[in-house]
Amino acid sequence: MSELTGIGIGRGIAAGPVRCMPDPLPLPTDDPFTGDVDAAVEKTAAAMGVVATWLKERGAHIGGEAQAILEAQALMAGDPALVKDVATRIANGSTPERAVYEAFLSFQKLLEGMGGHMAERATDLADVSQRVRAELMGVSVPGVPESDAPFILVAHDLAPADTALLDFTKVLALVTRDGGPTSHTAILARAKSIPAIVGVTGADGLTDGTLVVVDAGSSTVRVGVDDAAVAAAAAKREEWLNAAKAPITDGALKDGHLVPLMANLGSPAEAAAAVELGAEGVGLFRTEFLFLDSATAPTVEQQEAQYTELLKAFPGKKVVARVLDAGADKPLAFLNDAQEENPALGLRGLRALRAKESILRDQLTALANAQNKTTAHLWVMAPMVSDAQETDYFVALAKELGIKVAGVMAEVPSLALVAEQVLETADFVSIGTNDLTQYTMAADRMLGSVASFQDPWHPAVLRLIKQLGEAGAAAGKPVGLCGEAAADPDLAIVLVGLGVTTLSMTPAALADVRASMLTVTLEEAKARAARALNGRTAAEACKLGTQ
Repeated sequence: MSELTGIGIGRGIAAGPVRCMPDPLPLPTDDPFTGDVDAAVEKTAAAMGVVATWLKERGAHIGGEAQAILEAQALMAGDPALVKDVATRIANGSTPERAVYEAFLSFQKLLEGMGGHMAERATDLADVSQRVRAELMGVSVPGVPESDAPFILVAHDLAPADTALLDFTKVLALVTRDGGPTSHTAILARAKSIPAIVGVTGADGLTDGTLVVVDAGSSTVRVGVDDAAVAAAAAKREEWLNAAKAPITDGALKDGHLVPLMANLGSPAEAAAAVELGAEGVGLFRTEFLFLDSATAPTVEQQEAQYTELLKAFPGKKVVARVLDAGADKPLAFLNDAQEENPALGLRGLRALRAKESILRDQLTALANAQNKTTAHLWVMAPMVSDAQETDYFVALAKELGIKVAGVMAEVPSLALVAEQVLETADFVSIGTNDLTQYTMAADRMLGSVASFQDPWHPAVLRLIKQLGEAGAAAGKPVGLCGEAAADPDLAIVLVGLGVTTLSMTPAALADVRASMLTVTLEEAKARAARALNGRTAAEACKLGTQ
């Protein structure tokens, strides 16, 4: 028996035979095209249309979040600029397959250079390109293998369309060579409550039929196991599933120290499921859903209706709303469409809103109106805040427009370094570990090539969180955390030990985190945190913090 390691997502465990995602289509040759150009252009445009229609129809059949993902890919497949680029390349002597490959690759590189959210879309383009080429070649698209029996899916990485098509009655666990704790695969695994290990060195060496045990809790893939190991894994899995079904209680440590467990939500439609899973409120309400698909900014009335709907789902509970986090890597024509050399460090979040203050004023007004119509306790925060001066600006404006509780997100290391100044004005701070890790480690969280750096267990990140926790305690103000780190049951304990007062996560992770916290007292959590801070690497900090 051998063992592979990676980054475990959650605490789930599963055992079964491996089924590997097939290799992508081979690169098309660059032989010159000697056929009928007009016919080739027509055939290629038709293939792009077939793919667009299939993606849209499949999305409508599946529904939910998957529908939005596949509809976005359908738009890419029919993008007029790409259709024109492909036609030009065919006219210049490329084969249809080569023209599709090069046109999509050119656009992919453009998006990857932009970083962040736009870089994530580059993966979508690669998937669409492959589907169009498969249509032209008359072959099946390499994708999720079909199987009558349950299996462990192993892949280099999973495109959004692949994850949208997974049958979770058959797929027991996910193992990927690439990706980090905030990758699409990791987020999907948490949302679906299935075991996953990402960033597994050696995963591409696994072969179909090999029996493995995937243990997310220990971040290991045990290869070539025997029947006894499978039976032990099955028993542990049953224990894990039973823990997830345990009665829902308020988040607390073993000694009764309360740590409210909140949900990260992207729209009012997600509220009911979060309540059912035991969310004690909302620690991050992403308001971008109202803006990102609009050609113009939504009106105060349109926003107010949506915010009111969400707040009514949490009567008497805390709901923390983040104002629009866009610009730069998520460009909006009505907010900021200027070209930037390094958009990850550009005009985004509060910076972009401050440049177009009317949009911010309208959003704060809509939030204040919704606040006054419900019994929920609305807290509002700004993203990408760098220092005390930006904090003063946002809090003053929010209070002027009727917001009762106003705070900021800690995503930029500079804010943690001046946390005591920030908390002189802010009513609270909420730590966004995805971006805080990205900026601390100078590693784009969407790039697989630097995924190993995107680990919130890194002692540099933990030390910034400790500074924020200490500043909050000194000021007598709450310091919450709403990044993906909160969904890690072991890291959640360390975060509480560092001074974090509330944890917000994808709702599917609530049960695991709730059960984990009940195993330690506050003093034990502080001791684990102190040990983790002494680690020299993320892996070492994790090992020390889980002892």
